[in-house]
Amino acid sequence: MQLTDQEKVRRENLDKIRDLGIDPFPAEQFEINASAKQINEEFNAEEGNFQEVSLAGRLMMKRIMGKASFAEVQDSSGKIQVYINRDEICPGEDKTMYNTVFKKLLDLGDFIGVKGHAFVTQTGTTSIHVTSLKVLSKSLKPLPVVKRDEEGNVYDAFSDPELRYRMRYVDLTVNPDVRETFLKRTRLINAMRSFFNEKGWLEVETPILQPIHGGAAAAPFATHHNTLDMPLYMRIANELYLKRLIVGGFDGVYEFGKMFRNEGMDRTHNPEFTSMEIYVAYKDYIWMMEMVEQCLEQVALAVNGSTSCTVGAHEIDFKGPYPRLSMAESIEKYTGFDISGKTEAELRAFCKEQHIALDDTMGLGKIIDEIFGEKVEANLIQPTYITDYPIEMTPLAKKHRSKEGLVERFELFVNGKEVANAYSELNDPIDQRERFEDQLKLAERGDDEAMAMDEDFLRALEYGMPPTSGLGIGIDRLCMLLTNNASIQEVIFFPQMRKEK
Repeated sequence: MQLTDQEKVRRENLDKIRDLGIDPFPAEQFEINASAKQINEEFNAEEGNFQEVSLAGRLMMKRIMGKASFAEVQDSSGKIQVYINRDEICPGEDKTMYNTVFKKLLDLGDFIGVKGHAFVTQTGTTSIHVTSLKVLSKSLKPLPVVKRDEEGNVYDAFSDPELRYRMRYVDLTVNPDVRETFLKRTRLINAMRSFFNEKGWLEVETPILQPIHGGAAAAPFATHHNTLDMPLYMRIANELYLKRLIVGGFDGVYEFGKMFRNEGMDRTHNPEFTSMEIYVAYKDYIWMMEMVEQCLEQVALAVNGSTSCTVGAHEIDFKGPYPRLSMAESIEKYTGFDISGKTEAELRAFCKEQHIALDDTMGLGKIIDEIFGEKVEANLIQPTYITDYPIEMTPLAKKHRSKEGLVERFELFVNGKEVANAYSELNDPIDQRERFEDQLKLAERGDDEAMAMDEDFLRALEYGMPPTSGLGIGIDRLCMLLTNNASIQEVIFFPQMRKEK
């Protein structure tokens, strides 16, 4: 391993600390009773609170001033200034902890623990007057030095996306806004979970390794189980297992879970992503639209304190009701072309005129989906429901109650991207078998995203599933919207990366 000059110095400092009889990686716990944020926000000099403070974090700045120094410590809540006086942290004859350890051997990025009391400096900065200091962990690599001027402008930022995503631990340390994104992500999930729990629906877990990949149109990751000597697939969706639980008698089940799709990567796609799926018995997709509006309004308020948020150049409002357009209506609105009743040949001819690329494996449903994706999606900025999809596009949804050739499905689009997908679920086992057989025909044409036949799921339906509405929400995409991030990699702690060179 080749070390930089700075890394060599840090290792030398590590050895010198050990030579002084100080363990730079102590095993015993350090008791913490306050955070930087608490002290900065709640300290009141008149009340005299925070007079016995114990705090730990990274050393982010040192300003040596002879017998006294100022430093900055960063914990999980933020930064706070600390004041260190040599004679107070070293009350006896031995001044090693200040003169040698603090001044010379502690580097930026090291973890320290301090004890003392809060006060306000003459310049009005809330600080900790340190009476004792302990080394908690030595940092052997230097942190990027991010500089900010008095106006808040950033210089020498740790901003290269590949480095940030690959070394998220550094990104979180030096870029405070990144931490806030992930705090909001947690608030998003907690708010959605609370909404469902208040309705009495049950959170469950379903298999990630599945013998048959189903529940969505996507290419799976395949593996092999040695003991059972059988292929397994990482799930592309959890839909079919959640429906089995509705068959089993639960009125409402939901799951937050990782999905895995062996497909391309871009600003809105990561091969491993988080989805929430929920299924509620005795409901339909019309009811589900109203439920989604209520849920997302509550989630937006929990994350940002408002139903509105800025997304790029747009102000998006999640307060319902949302506009509703059928798939055919939306395509006609933005292209002037009515897809109703059109044959595959007619659709292919239209795509050729419009320079929409197709291939021979695409059936009617995928062709319509390509037209929609090319001509409609980008126009759907405010939350909008696209409803009533052609049956070829959705093999797991119930046939429309009044429109021949369509199914009862909607997708929610926001800022030009799909965020949610929902059906009145198909619960007729005979119809479902025929749909699976149609998918097998598409697979024979070369469609590697076509669904496989799932005999156990069909058997479950034959035992009877009540009328049910199901919904899937892409948590990563929703988080992108609510945190104003244009890339999915910004809202996933550790996005998939190319192999490091």
